[in-house]
This record gives sequence, C-alpha cells and structure tokens, in this order.
Amino acid sequence: MKIQRMHYRAKLREGYDKDTFQRGLTKCQDNIRRAQKKGQVLTAALYLADTADISRTLFFYYEGVGDNGVISVEELLEPIEDFLQPWPGMTKERGWVKMYHIYYHSIPESVEGWKRATKPELRRGRIALLYEEKLFSYIYYHKAIVDEGLLTGDRYQSIALHENLLFSYFEEPKTMVNIKNSPEESKVIEDWLAVDPESHFIHTPECEGLNFMFIPALFAMGVEDLEDS
Repeated sequence: MKIQRMHYRAKLREGYDKDTFQRGLTKCQDNIRRAQKKGQVLTAALYLADTADISRTLFFYYEGVGDNGVISVEELLEPIEDFLQPWPGMTKERGWVKMYHIYYHSIPESVEGWKRATKPELRRGRIALLYEEKLFSYIYYHKAIVDEGLLTGDRYQSIALHENLLFSYFEEPKTMVNIKNSPEESKVIEDWLAVDPESHFIHTPECEGLNFMFIPALFAMGVEDLEDS
C-alpha cells in the first residue's frame, strides 16, 4: 500500500468559540482513530500558530495510506470545517490549502517498512518565514539536497511550503537516515551553507534567534498509540 505524506494549512475565523472548537477537535481525533484502525492513516498531527505575524493558523500533517488515493483532510477534520476562514482557490473556496512537500530524508516504500521501531516521545511541529527574494534559492538548494539523497537527518522529518511559509514535522528521538542509504557525505550541503542559510529566514521575535519556531500541538496521534488504548 502506498503512503502519502500530506501537509495542509488553514486559517481560523476571528472570534471563534474556543470551547466549541475544542469539542470539534475531540470529534476529529475520533475520526482519525477510526481511520488508523482501518489502516487508512498512520500518523496525524494538528498544530496551531497564533503569533503577531502568523495568527490563528492551523497546520496539519498526516500519513495517508491507499493505492487509489488517500482519505481526505476534509473527511478527517470535518468537525472543525465551520471554524475555518474560506480560502480563495482557482475553482472554488476551500478551508484547507495543500502545502508543497519539498524536503525529506526518507521515502516510505511500504507500511511495514515505514513503521516506527518504538513510539516517539514527541511529534513536533515548527514553522518558518522566508524572505520573498530568497524563496527560490531555498527551494533550489533543498530540492538539490533531496535529489542527491545523501544528507542524513530524521527519517520522519518533512518540510512543506505554501507562499513563503514553511511547516516542518519531525519526531524525537530522531531516527537518522538518508534517502540513498549511503555513508557517502553530501556535497550539496556545502553549496547550501555557502549561500548563507540564515539570510533566507525572517527572524520574528517568537523565533528567539532561530530560523524555525516550535508551535503547540492540538493533537498528535500515531498508530503506535493504539497499543496503549
């Protein structure tokens, strides 16, 4: 069965009722747990960024399973659909906007092969803002790193892009791998370091000097958790 790593963002409406929203989140978790038991979803995590620069913004990462497409974000998170601010699209408005998956250290080949050896202690979400004039430079070098496939990093790390906003998912403790499964060192990373990576990022006060800032999880669920329930 094929595994697709999906990334979405959405914007909450102003003045939404937080208690009612929380009840909706509980129903979303019920939907995801049912999908996990059916083998349709492996990991699913929802995060909220609410800062001066990125307010009321949701980020959703999930691993969908299916040879003929995967269960949709709208089906999994339908209970909170009415809380979302409509987002213009080419053909219609929508609540969830797909982000482009641009960076990773491993490609899932099968459900069994993608299985975590142990339940992760943390499933973390981070975001970063890029300067618009540096956007294509960031994409160019990160695609080159992925195409080369030699840079070692967390097997479950995944970075997606929409507009000039990056969303990163990863797990701790990390499982260190590279795409080529090779001990050879990356050459492309030297090119990336040579163009001053720090200059690509907008450092907001919430970043505390770092390129990415962590955002809190509203929930983070994996099939590994089923063994505890």
